Amino acid sequence: MKKGYIILFIVLSSVNVFAQTKDEKVKTLKIAFITEKLDLSKTEAQKFWPIYNTYEAETDALRDEMRAQRKDIEIEKLSEADAKALLNSMMQSNEKRLLLYTQYVKDLKQIISAKKIIILKKSEDDFRRKLFEEYKKRHKNSNK
Repeated sequence: MKKGYIILFIVLSSVNVFAQTKDEKVKTLKIAFITEKLDLSKTEAQKFWPIYNTYEAETDALRDEMRAQRKDIEIEKLSEADAKALLNSMMQSNEKRLLLYTQYVKDLKQIISAKKIIILKKSEDDFRRKLFEEYKKRHKNSNK
């Protein structure tokens, strides 16, 4: 029955993929990939995805904030005092990221097993690797 839901989800997602932006397509594929790898029950899925999506949104926002801090910095013109302030800000951002991850894992442990959390991390890494390999392949073919 779970496989039926997954197949239905993938089919419905693939119909929507044609009308989506690249970011939306990647997100849809990532959701399908993780769903398949975790084999979540319906109850687990209902509790898991809101936590996962919130964590993703918060880490994306933090990543954007960290990128904005470093953007347009002219290192040659940076004073030592400014460099120290920037370094402190970067350390605080990394502490926030660690706190977010710690809370995320605590929240997930209430819903899914520790083993599934490890599978989730591995699945995210595998998806990222596949995405990068596909990008390299397409980039390589477009240069020919």
